[in-house]
Parts: sequence; structure tokens; C-alpha cells
Amino acid sequence: MKITHYLYNTFIIESGSKKIAIDPGGLFFYFFRFTTLIPKSEWESITHIFVTHGDPDHYWHMDRVAKVSNAPVICNKTMVRNIEGKTLMLGPRDKGLAFTTPIEIEKVHTLSEDETIHLDGMSITGIKATHGPMILKIGPFSKTLKPGPDERVGWGAIGFNIQLDGKSIVNLGDTLLHEKEWQNIKNPDVLMIPIGGRTIPNTMDEKEAIQAVKIMRPKLVIPCHYNTPGLFSKNYNSADDQMFKKEVEKMGIECVILKMGDSIDLKNDK
Repeated sequence: MKITHYLYNTFIIESGSKKIAIDPGGLFFYFFRFTTLIPKSEWESITHIFVTHGDPDHYWHMDRVAKVSNAPVICNKTMVRNIEGKTLMLGPRDKGLAFTTPIEIEKVHTLSEDETIHLDGMSITGIKATHGPMILKIGPFSKTLKPGPDERVGWGAIGFNIQLDGKSIVNLGDTLLHEKEWQNIKNPDVLMIPIGGRTIPNTMDEKEAIQAVKIMRPKLVIPCHYNTPGLFSKNYNSADDQMFKKEVEKMGIECVILKMGDSIDLKNDK
């Protein structure tokens, strides 16, 4: 099994015949350039697409990747609506909560938190996730966007526990800490966890993420969604990854820091 990281919460997991893309979003940088995070050369060979929520850095190229690859999409039930007899997903590049993207019913698989679905030899369970508020800063001006029933920010937030080829892969997406709800996640092989919520509280910060690691006790931790470009900053969602790694390793748990395009190979159990 090979895991490659492409900033934010964008990953590719390759195992056997499967090539899973998590959050095929856009690089959210100067003047709202949404360059693809996953290289286009990878799109055609992707077999499954997981979406944790509808923010541009996670969702911007979802439909484009799905069209090129013909891969099914796995997401929260709230990302799909039936409007006038048509099954529509949240429009990746539309403003607000516009459900405009048609998708074949056999190509979208939805679930809610604590619900498990089975797909192509994988067992997938939804995990409780809550996206925190976004703070947009341009010069001396700032605006706070709070997720809510009528807001696009954090729409459809959910994490995934993916059972694949004898391994448990947990990806939490962008979320605040849920100590009680995560108690039943025990010793996953891999935990992908956001740590960049110290200055922009849309996710956990390093200390909260450490607490989540204590709860789940994974074998391997990959921190994500921190020190990334965003708006007019080169270091949005700042975090001290070395401190986080050190604290995780004190627990006897492996922690690997993956930069843009870095990969790690894991031995399959079967």
C-alpha cells in the first residue's frame, strides 16, 4: 500500500487494483487560483473518489476527476439532493448551496456518521466530523464564516474509516475534536489528522489532535491540513509539525510528515 499526500487533506492511496483519491480539491492561493492538487496525469487511473466536504480546497475538481476516471464518489448523504426527479450533487464551483451537478445514481455512494457501506471489497464507515469557522483575512480586514444550515463552508463534513486489504485507514477531513464520538475507533493502521487550527479554527490544533491520537491509538499518524497556501498567505493554518510528531512518538506511535507529493509505503497484511 502506498499513500501520497498533496497538501490540505488531499491523498492518493494505492493498494492492489485500487487507486483511491481523497478530496481532489484545488490549490487555494493568490487571486483564487484553484490549480488541481492531484496531478492531471493521475486522474484517469483513479478508481474511487472520497469527499469529506464541499470546500474548494477539498472538492473543486471532484466532478472533473470523476468524468475522466469514471470512478464512483463516496460522500456524506447531505452532498446529494433529489431535485425534480434528478439526483444532483453540490456544485463544486457554484456559489452557495447550489445542487447543480448531475451524477449517475450508481456512481455515487452516500453514508452518514456511524453508517457502514460495502463497496468493491472495501468496508467504509462514516465518522463524526464538524468543520470549524473560517477566518478570511485580506490586509487589515477579516471576516468569519461559520458553518451552518445555509452556509457552504464545511458543508457535508464527514470522516471515513476505510477497511482495505487488511488495513484500517482513517481520514477525518477538516474537523474539530470529538472525544466521545471517536472512542469506538480503536487502533487504526493509519490516521490522517488535521492539526492546523491554532490561528484559523476550522480544524483541531496540535494539542487537540494529540488528544485524538491518544483516544484512537493508531499505528501510524500522518498530520495534514496545516502550513498550506490560502488566500493571500503562504502559511495558512499554521502549525508546529515537529512538536506534534515528537508528542505522538512519545506515545510509541509512528508519525510521518509528508510534504507536497511525498509518499510512504506500507506492507500489506495480505
